[in-house]
Amino acid sequence: MIATHARRLFLALGLAASTALGSVATPAHAQIPYFQNLLAASQTKYAAIVVDAKTGEILYAKHADSPRYPASITKIMTLYLTFEALASGKLHADDRVMVSPHAAAQSPTKLGVRAGETVSVDEAMNGMATKSANDMAVAMAEKLGGTESRFAALMTLRAQELGMQNTHFVNASGLPDSRQISTARDIAILSRAVMRDYPQYYKLFSLQEFRFRGQTLANHNHLLGRMQGVDGLKTGFTNASGFNLAVSAVRDNRRLITVVMGGPTTALRDENAESLLLTGFDVMRRRANGENIQVAQNMFEPTELNGPVVRAPTEQGDGDQEGLKIVLTGSPASKAGKVDVAGKSAKSKWAVQVGEFRSKSDAHHQIALVEKKFGDHVSGGRGQADKVGRKYKALFVGLSENDAKDACRAMKSKRLACMVVGPA
Repeated sequence: MIATHARRLFLALGLAASTALGSVATPAHAQIPYFQNLLAASQTKYAAIVVDAKTGEILYAKHADSPRYPASITKIMTLYLTFEALASGKLHADDRVMVSPHAAAQSPTKLGVRAGETVSVDEAMNGMATKSANDMAVAMAEKLGGTESRFAALMTLRAQELGMQNTHFVNASGLPDSRQISTARDIAILSRAVMRDYPQYYKLFSLQEFRFRGQTLANHNHLLGRMQGVDGLKTGFTNASGFNLAVSAVRDNRRLITVVMGGPTTALRDENAESLLLTGFDVMRRRANGENIQVAQNMFEPTELNGPVVRAPTEQGDGDQEGLKIVLTGSPASKAGKVDVAGKSAKSKWAVQVGEFRSKSDAHHQIALVEKKFGDHVSGGRGQADKVGRKYKALFVGLSENDAKDACRAMKSKRLACMVVGPA
C-alpha cells in the first residue's frame, strides 16, 4: 500500500519530478563536451543525461528525449515490478520460478536453465542484475504476468505512472524489437524510482558477481569496483541500440545518476559515463563550498571544428581513441595546470587550454583544428601538447593575458570549451 501510495503521489504531483528531470533549458542544463563517437553510425544513437538523484536537477542532457532502444536496461523495469511484488508479499525470495520453453529459448545472454526446471526468485533476480539473463527476465515475467506480453503491458503502464512518457515495452528482457523504445530521461526517472520506492532491494544492482550452479557469473557493469562510489545499475547492448549504461554513484553524501545510450564500444561508453559523473560531482562539491558554478556551458562539438577530434580506429586499433576528457570552464588549474614559457616576458606567460586527451596525436589534432578556426586569435602563441599523468593537455602558450582571454572568449562564442591558464 505504501509503495502504491508513493507511486500515486508521484503521479499526482505530475510533472513536478518529471519537470525537474525535464527542464533542459534551465541554466543548470549543462553542455558537457559532446561524446566523440568513433563511428558515424553511432553518432545517431548517442544520448546521455546526468541527474541529481535527490532533487532531480539535470546537470547535463544530450538528446535526452530522443527515442532509443533500451536493450537490457529494460530489466530495471522487470526488476522494479519484481521488487513491487516482493514488497507487497505477493512474492517471496525463495519462491520457485518455472522456466517455460519460451523462456528457455531466449537468446543469450542467459543462465541456460532448461525448460521445465525451476530457479528461486532470488536466483532469477541475481541472474538479471549481473549476467543480464534473458531467460530469467522472461521466466519472471511469466510468473508475475501470466504471459510475457501481458507483463510487458504492465511494464508500460507502470512506466507511464512513473512519468516515463516516451517509453513503450513489448518484452521483459530488452532483446531486439523495434517497438520497444525509451529515452535517456525516462531511464533516469526509472532509476530514481527504484532507489526511492525499493531501497531495500536496490543493493541487488551492486553485486559484482554471484554463484549459480557451480559457476561464478560476473556483473556486466564494469564501473562497479572500478570507480569510487558506483553501486549500480544496469548495462545493455544490441546492434541496434549500441552500448547503453544506467549508472549511479555516491560521493560526499551526494548521489548522481548518469545514463549513456548508443556508445560505440563498451570502453567508450564507460569512459563517457565516468567522465560525466566526475564532472557532476565536481560541480556539486564546489557549489557546496559556496561557488556559483555550473557545468561548462561550452562543449567540444565535432561539427564546430569541421570534423571529429577523435580519429577512427585502425583495423588493429591503437588503444588511444577512448573519448575526450570533460573540461570545466573556470575549474581550478591542476597541479600541472600552470604553464611557464622559458625565455618569455611575464606578459607572455599566459596560455589557453583547449582540451585534454588520451593520446598526444589527438591533442595535436585538436591544436591544428583550433589554429585553423581561430588562427588570428592564437597567432601570438604556439600550440603544444603537455603530458599530465596519462593525459595530454592541448595548449596555446606564450600569450599575453589579454590575448589569452580574448582568444578564449572567441572560442566560447563558437561553443568551444577552453580555459585561460595563468603564469606559474
